[in-house]
Amino acid sequence: MTSRAIRQGFLDFFASKDHRIVPSAPVVPHGDPTLLFTNAGMNQFKDVFLGTGAREYKRAADTQKCIRVSGKHNDLEEVGYDTYHHTFFEMLGNWSFGDYYKEEAIAWSWELLTQVWKLDPARLHATVYRTDDEAFTIWEKYLPTERIHRFGEKDNFWEMGETGPCGPCSEIHYDRTPDLSGGPLVNAGVPEVIEIWNNVFIQYNRKPDGTLEPLRDKHVDTGMGFERICAVIQGKDSNYDTDVFMPIINAIEHISGKTYSPELTNTDGVAMRVMADHIRTVSFSIADGALPGNEGRGYVLRRILRRASRYARNLGLHSAVLYRLVQILADTMGDIFPDSVSQQALVEKVIKAEEEAFLQTLERGLERFAEAAERSTNDTISGADAFQLYDTFGFPLDLTQLLARERSFNVDEAGFQSLMQEQKERSRSARKSTIQQVELPAIEVTSEFVGYDILTTESKILYFKDNQVILETTPFYAEMGGQVSDIGTLTFGGSVYQVTDVRKVGNTFVHICETEVEPLVGEIARAEVHKRRRQDIVANHSATHLLHEALRRVLGTHVQQSGSLVHPDHLRFDFPHFQKVSHQELQAIEDIVNDKIQEFHAVVTHDLPITEARKIPGVKSFFGDKYGDRVRVVVIDDKFSAEFCGGTHVRNTSEIGYFKIIGESSIAAGTRRIEGITGSGLRKYLAHLEVELQKSAVHAESLNDKIKLLEKELAKTQLASLGGKIESIIAKAQTINTIRVAVDIVEVSDADQLNSLGDELRNKLGSSGIGLLGTILGDKIQLVCVVTDDIKSSHPAGKLVGLAAKEVGGGGGGRPHLATAGGKDLAKLPELITNFPRIVASYSV
Repeated sequence: MTSRAIRQGFLDFFASKDHRIVPSAPVVPHGDPTLLFTNAGMNQFKDVFLGTGAREYKRAADTQKCIRVSGKHNDLEEVGYDTYHHTFFEMLGNWSFGDYYKEEAIAWSWELLTQVWKLDPARLHATVYRTDDEAFTIWEKYLPTERIHRFGEKDNFWEMGETGPCGPCSEIHYDRTPDLSGGPLVNAGVPEVIEIWNNVFIQYNRKPDGTLEPLRDKHVDTGMGFERICAVIQGKDSNYDTDVFMPIINAIEHISGKTYSPELTNTDGVAMRVMADHIRTVSFSIADGALPGNEGRGYVLRRILRRASRYARNLGLHSAVLYRLVQILADTMGDIFPDSVSQQALVEKVIKAEEEAFLQTLERGLERFAEAAERSTNDTISGADAFQLYDTFGFPLDLTQLLARERSFNVDEAGFQSLMQEQKERSRSARKSTIQQVELPAIEVTSEFVGYDILTTESKILYFKDNQVILETTPFYAEMGGQVSDIGTLTFGGSVYQVTDVRKVGNTFVHICETEVEPLVGEIARAEVHKRRRQDIVANHSATHLLHEALRRVLGTHVQQSGSLVHPDHLRFDFPHFQKVSHQELQAIEDIVNDKIQEFHAVVTHDLPITEARKIPGVKSFFGDKYGDRVRVVVIDDKFSAEFCGGTHVRNTSEIGYFKIIGESSIAAGTRRIEGITGSGLRKYLAHLEVELQKSAVHAESLNDKIKLLEKELAKTQLASLGGKIESIIAKAQTINTIRVAVDIVEVSDADQLNSLGDELRNKLGSSGIGLLGTILGDKIQLVCVVTDDIKSSHPAGKLVGLAAKEVGGGGGGRPHLATAGGKDLAKLPELITNFPRIVASYSV
C-alpha cells in the first residue's frame, strides 16, 4: 500500500465516522506566541480545548504538518542515527470536542488497524496511564491483559507544552520481534517495538503554577505517526525505507554518485537520512511563512539548514545542493500540501541563498575547528573556540557539537553560553546608550489614554516631579510598538509647558516636559497634542499597515514585521527576506499601497476578545508579542489588511495622500528594511531633492567648465607632442615638379585636432608644399589637405582632397589652402597615403 493510499485511507475512515476532514494548519503558528512551530495536530484546536473557542463541528480529522526541534519535544539529535525520529513529520489525527470519548476512540483505533489495514492483532500492545482504570477496562475487550501496560506521567500523560490542555493517554505499540516477545520492550525507545498511535484524553488545563484544573468538556485528541505507520504497513524496518523518503534519498544518490545504505553505522546512510529529513523541515517552514534568521524560529531553521549542509559535505558535495531536493517534495506531497507547489520557487531561492552563504565560510570554519581540536584539553572543545565558530563562521552550537561527537570530543557548553550572554549584554548596553535615559516614577496610579478620537482634554493632575506629570486621562500617545510619542502642551497654573516625550509605565502615562513644572496634585491641566504632527504620524502608521500587506503580496507570505518606526517625517519597516528587493518589486509594492490610498477605504478599529480577533481572515499578529484577553484590531478594506495594533491611525486611507518608497537596504543577514514617506514628509522630501538638484546643477556647471578647460589643456599637450612628428613627415616628403608633397597617417583624438595638425604642417612647409594627413575616427576615415599660399591657385586643397576622398569611398572639399574630407573604406587608407603624390602629379587646373 502506498503512503498516499495509507493517508487517504485514514481520512476516509474517519469521514465515515462523521468527522469533518480539515486542512493542515501552517507549520508556523503565527497566532500562538507560545510555540515556535506547530508540534501536534491539536495545536489548531487549542482554543476549543481551553473553552475559549468553538467550531461548527464536534468531530474532526486531518493530517497535520509538525516540527519538533526545540523544548520538550526535540528529536533533532536522533535524526539519521535511528530509523524513526524526525524533525518534520505528519501526524494523522482525529478529534472529539466534547462528543465521543474513550470508548469510541479506542474502538475505532482497533477497527482501522486490524480490520481496514489488516495489521496482525497479536503484534499490538496498548499502554494506559497508571490510574486510568477506565481505559484499561476498555482495552480488555480487544487485548489480553498481559499486552495492556500501565505507565506514569513520563510516558502516558500528554502535555502540549509547559502550560495548556493535557490529560492521560493511551498509546498503541507494534511488536516487530520475530517471536512476538516484545512486551518488555514497550516504551523502551527501541525500534523492535514502536509506538504508532496515541489517544489522548484531554480533561485538564496545566496552569503556569503547575496545577491542573478540570476542563468544562472532555475531549479526544489522537495522533498517529504517518511515517511510522507507513513503515509498519509496507513491512519496512525503517521509516526512511518507505516511499515517503526514498524518492528524496534516490535524488541524493543521483546527485552525490553514492549508494544509500540503511545500516545505521554507515556514514553515507546517516548523511542521506539527515538531508532527507531536514529538507522537509526547512521547505515546509519556508512555504508556511518562516525564513532562516538569527533569532527564534528563524535561527532554528538556519541551524537545521547548516546541519544538513554539513552532512552534504560528508558525501563529497561542496556546492549548494539541498535546494535541488525541493522539487521532490512538490511532486510527492503537493496533492495534500499545495503550498509545497505554490511556494516552490520561493523555497528554492531561500535555501540556495542560505546554502551559498554558509558554504563561503564552511571550509575556513572546519579548518578552525580542526585547530581547536588540536589544542583542546581532555578532548573538549573550549567555550571560547565554540563561540568563535558561532560568531565568526556561523556554526550553531549543535553543529560544533556534531563535529566534536564525530571525534568523540565534548564541547564546553557552559563556557559557550557564558560568552553568548556577555555578547547579549554588550548589545543591550549599546542599544541603551543610543536612547535618552529618563528615570521614570514607580508609583501605583493609573491613567487612561483617550487620544484615539480626541487631541485635547482637561484632566486632573495625579502626580508630578521635576519635569514629569501624570494625568488622570490623556490624549498623548506614548512611544510604543514602533510609533513615536506625541508632543504638545500642558497648561495649568497660568503657564504653558512643552511636552517633548511621553512614556508608558505599567498602566500610567508619564508626560515629560521641556522644563520643570510647578503644579498642585488635583489641579486641572489642559492637555493638547500637536495636531499637525499627529496627522503626519497616523498617515505613516496606516501606510505601514498597507506596506506590510503589499510586501506579502509581492514578495510572499514569509514577510512578517520584525521591526518598525512610525515617525512624523518618515516610516521604516523591517522584515525577513532572502535577497535585495528589485526595482520592479518596489514599484509594484508602492503601486499597491497607493491604489489602496486612492480607493478611499475606511480604516476601522475593533476592540475584541483575542479568541474572536484571531478568527478574522488573514489577521496579522506577531510572534513573541504578549496579548491580553482583549486586543485592538485595525482593518483596512475587509479583504486587504487586518492587524493587531494599539497605535493611532487615519480614519480613511485618502488622508494618507500619497506613499513613496525612498530606501531599501539590508540591516542584517536575511533582514531587509524599507523606508517610506507620506503627507508633509513627502513635501519636505521633494523640497530637499530640489535643493540638492540645484546644488548639483551648480556643481555640474562648474564641473563642466573644468572639463572643458582640461580638454583644451589636453588638446594642447597632445598637439605639442604631435608637433614633433611634423618634422619627420616633412623629412619624408616627395618632390613632384618642384612641389614637396608630405603625407602620413596620424593618431588624433578628434577632427579639430587633425585640422590643427594640418595647419602646423602647412606653416612648416613654408612654400611650394602640399600636405595630406589621414586618420581613423570611429568607423570613418578623416582627411585634411593643406597647400602653401604660393601654389593654392594652381593646386587648390579643396580639389585635391576631393580626389583623395574618392580613393577611400568618400568625398569632401573646402578652401584652397585647407580642406577636409571623409571616407568609409578604412582598409584603403594606407594605399591612399602611398598614391597621393601621384594624384598631385596628374592634377591640372
